[in-house]
Amino acid sequence: MPTEAILSTARQYLGVDPTVPITLLPIKRGASGRTIVRVKAPNHETFIGIHWTEEREDNSQFIPVAQFLKQAKLRVPAIIHDRSRHRVALVEDLGDTDLLSFKDQPFSSRLPLYRSAFEQVDRLFYAKAPKDFHLMPAFDAQLYRWEQEYFFEHLVEDYLGMDAEPLRKNPVFSSLAESLGTTARHLVHRDFQSQNLLVKDDKIWMIDFQGLRRGRQEYDLASLIFDPYLDHSADEREALLELWEDIADERPEASLFNQCASQRLMQALGAYANIVRNRGDEWYRPHIATAARLLGEATAKTPLEAPLAPVLAAIPQP
Repeated sequence: MPTEAILSTARQYLGVDPTVPITLLPIKRGASGRTIVRVKAPNHETFIGIHWTEEREDNSQFIPVAQFLKQAKLRVPAIIHDRSRHRVALVEDLGDTDLLSFKDQPFSSRLPLYRSAFEQVDRLFYAKAPKDFHLMPAFDAQLYRWEQEYFFEHLVEDYLGMDAEPLRKNPVFSSLAESLGTTARHLVHRDFQSQNLLVKDDKIWMIDFQGLRRGRQEYDLASLIFDPYLDHSADEREALLELWEDIADERPEASLFNQCASQRLMQALGAYANIVRNRGDEWYRPHIATAARLLGEATAKTPLEAPLAPVLAAIPQP
């Protein structure tokens, strides 16, 4: 059992016998094939225990990626005990406060946290991995197309009960995948959104980075700026782009940025629909409407607007 593997690893790390009480507190996250708990033991700071399965290829990447990012001086949790052969890791506890926790605070007061997040992802984009360092396959046309299929299957067909074949056959989607897949120069987090950005000491720390790969930097930027959980207004999105420009001395080309936002939002919609239908987690249902509205804004006056219009219209807005 995952918790038993974490418990035995914790005892091994702490050097205590079975009579010492150790408490495992579940941490609920959307990660597939992973068990994540907070470990409490007498006379010791809490730490995080993670057990993973082979359900997803990127799960086994967590430890090597964490070590690489730490060496590159990015803010990520430290690996305090590596027991990879048992698919267990003990990790520094950064707390429970994520960027999403600040959603109800004034946008202006959140800007220092966004700056911290952008500074981290800017450093990530230019970090140099060793030539022999194993990364997940780079974002290419095939992977972008897989994300679109995820959207077609889980949101359009399973959640809405609509026919997705016209979308699959529409060349605007394959053209988008081909266009975005022509370049993969930078390292990208791939899930750079508010739940994966923890706040500690007024700084942003990244988690759930095991999907690290090469891709377009605009994808990570769009993931946060068009984050359905935070639901930024158009003015707030513009302010975030200006903040990024202040950090990077440039801003993404508008049409390319909107293409990445559209691609990311389709992926998110597929994920939300899959979680609601197949895991029964209703927390994600309201975010489907939000992501659909944002996708409508990102695709307005683009070739994607017309084919997506019937789908987005079928998702009721509150």
